Amino acid sequence: MFQKRTGEVLVDQLISQNVKHVFGLPGDSVNEFVEDLRKKQEDIQFIQVRHEETGALAASSYAKVTGQLGVTLAIAGPGAIHLMNGLYDAKADNVPVLAIVGQVNSTEIGTEAFQEINLERMFDDVAVFNKRVETEVQLPDLMNQAIRQAYAERGVSVLIVPDDLFAKKFKDEPRLTSPGYVKPEMMPAANDLNKARELIEAAEKPLILAGQGTKHARESLLSFAETIQAPIVLSLLAKGVIPDHHPYNLGQHGQIGTKPAYHAVKETDLLILVGTQFPYRDFLPDHVKAIQIDNEPANIGKHYPVDVGLPGDAKATMQALMEMVVPAESRDYLVKYQDKMKDWHIALQEEKRSQDNPIHAPQVMYQLEKVMKPGAVISGDVGNSTVWVSRFLPLVDQKFMLSGWLATMGSALPGAIAAQLAYPDKQVIGIAGDGGFSMVMHDFVTAVKYDLPIKMVVLNNSKIGMIKYEQEQMGHLNYETDLGEMDFAKFAEACGGEGYRIETFEDLESKIQQAFLSNKPAVIDVVIDDQAPLPGHIDYQSAVNYSSYIIKNFFESGTLDLPDMRKALKRLT
Repeated sequence: MFQKRTGEVLVDQLISQNVKHVFGLPGDSVNEFVEDLRKKQEDIQFIQVRHEETGALAASSYAKVTGQLGVTLAIAGPGAIHLMNGLYDAKADNVPVLAIVGQVNSTEIGTEAFQEINLERMFDDVAVFNKRVETEVQLPDLMNQAIRQAYAERGVSVLIVPDDLFAKKFKDEPRLTSPGYVKPEMMPAANDLNKARELIEAAEKPLILAGQGTKHARESLLSFAETIQAPIVLSLLAKGVIPDHHPYNLGQHGQIGTKPAYHAVKETDLLILVGTQFPYRDFLPDHVKAIQIDNEPANIGKHYPVDVGLPGDAKATMQALMEMVVPAESRDYLVKYQDKMKDWHIALQEEKRSQDNPIHAPQVMYQLEKVMKPGAVISGDVGNSTVWVSRFLPLVDQKFMLSGWLATMGSALPGAIAAQLAYPDKQVIGIAGDGGFSMVMHDFVTAVKYDLPIKMVVLNNSKIGMIKYEQEQMGHLNYETDLGEMDFAKFAEACGGEGYRIETFEDLESKIQQAFLSNKPAVIDVVIDDQAPLPGHIDYQSAVNYSSYIIKNFFESGTLDLPDMRKALKRLT
């Protein structure tokens, strides 16, 4: 007679779906399931984090870097609440994540039992699938449905399970629905492809704005750009899709973008959006023709008005267009911005190779560029560090990830942990500011516990630098952006890892190289000077507001706060 526990059935289902890691914490409403995970630890590893937010962010990061389902586990009540930030990150960046969430015993639901909250209502907005299991008989089929929907809608599935149901046994073998997900192939209509062809052939200054939907289509993207002689501008989430120094690459766009990208976008007469929902309307041109390629039809025209929408896979759609369009000859528009991009790179190199003290973040990126290996995974954080990585750390074939649409601080460390587990043989580098790192730094212990040789670079200016700059850009005085000093290297050593504190330029190269020679988890704490993360293009209103800040600060403090921006301004003018 079949006497397998329901929890065992679920673990077997996860294993059959190629799930290798579950991020979470044991606790009273998931302990039965944790016991079943323990029994199968050779096939599936339970990664004990120190905070459920880290677990959810790690699951989201795992899905981003692998394309596979990320799984997180939490108890009812406080554990479930802690998951929300990471789950919203997965929702915002459209990646498949499964959250298995415990609940009080089924006989206690509705009685306001200890740690009972209305989980279904709480997860309703974040989840594409959100079900509470009533009986053990339902559980295996609902697990299949949850996984299938997470993949199908590229979002979060939440399975809420009273802990007693995990322990119940099946008297007969459970009848399972089909596991897995069959991905549909979608192609635009021939008539729409022809309309797009006509726009492309009529354009004199076509430009491609590519997003994360092109991650699987590097060669097709480059071939398409070459065929129509169009420069490529990348969203931040698409950094690394093509090499940063490729002649068709004008870098990122928006607040963190390059000056050539800003002006090329403003000058284009045909904007071709490929696999992106670029949300910053102010950085896109007005009154130009536009084509959008996206595998989600609902995304087409969602953030920008388009003349032709092409619902379909980016790679297949670009290949179809290449077979139709007449290849373009050399365009002055492309050559013009290739030349401007060469000048931009030269200016960045001058800034990166400076030997000045105190240390500036671009100098750190130059040293990381020297030790970064082919195929490495870079996990970025949110804040000023995003600017320094996107602008000053050129990628060739490395993977890059961060919290995109949600832009939550504290994403770099969970991302690095997830990436190292997913790719144990690859080099993994996390880059964060001291503000972002200190939000999740407790889980550096997790990297130590599981012997994950991640290298966490902390750009430490003892303040929330991006917020400080935003206050100044708005014309406000700085308020509560100072964090105070902390030695993160000593913290790393207290956790059992390695810590490297760098305070002068003279120690920068040697200590970074020393850290990267180690096979142990390490924090590289670099004390940097406060430097404004100036955008590639400064608009008039921002300049006016910043001048207002300087005047207010002078009358408030009696000092003229003029940070050393000479090199940056030289680059921007």
